[in-house]
Amino acid sequence: MFQTIDDFLRYFRSVHKRAVRDVAALPPAADGWTPSAGEGEHAWSINTLVGHICGSRLYFASAFRDEGWISPDPPDVSSQDKWVPALEQSYDDFAAAVGQAPPDWLTRRVKMIDTDGELAGWRVLLMMMEHDIHHRSQIDTYAGMQGWPVPDIYARSAEQIGIAQESQRQRR
Repeated sequence: MFQTIDDFLRYFRSVHKRAVRDVAALPPAADGWTPSAGEGEHAWSINTLVGHICGSRLYFASAFRDEGWISPDPPDVSSQDKWVPALEQSYDDFAAAVGQAPPDWLTRRVKMIDTDGELAGWRVLLMMMEHDIHHRSQIDTYAGMQGWPVPDIYARSAEQIGIAQESQRQRR
């Protein structure tokens, strides 16, 4: 568990950077691209997914701050040139919204939106991060299906790791 909000934000910053990297790697053909099948969230365009990631960060921040599970209006992501700035702004807005929270907010209970249950504040923050990663993965999956480049998660491919593992095996 994270001990401070700063600990969480430091880690989330790296997750955010991967979202920015992957969205920035998309080709112009991704602008407005929509899956050929599906309904609801499964049929959202890449533009809509980027806007959803941005808005959802503040949705979870609102819940964490005990202001309710309230979604802001999504940012303007109507064209590809607006995607990265919107992601950056949403990170900054999220960090500003939760950054001054006292450490005890990490363990304070937050009521769920649709059940009688409660979650610790740190779990709400992790839900936000998992949600972010989920939709980044959705975008990466669409990119792969279209044959567009998908950046390696840690700048290393599985093939590169496989080669490096052979030298590790030889050291044993």
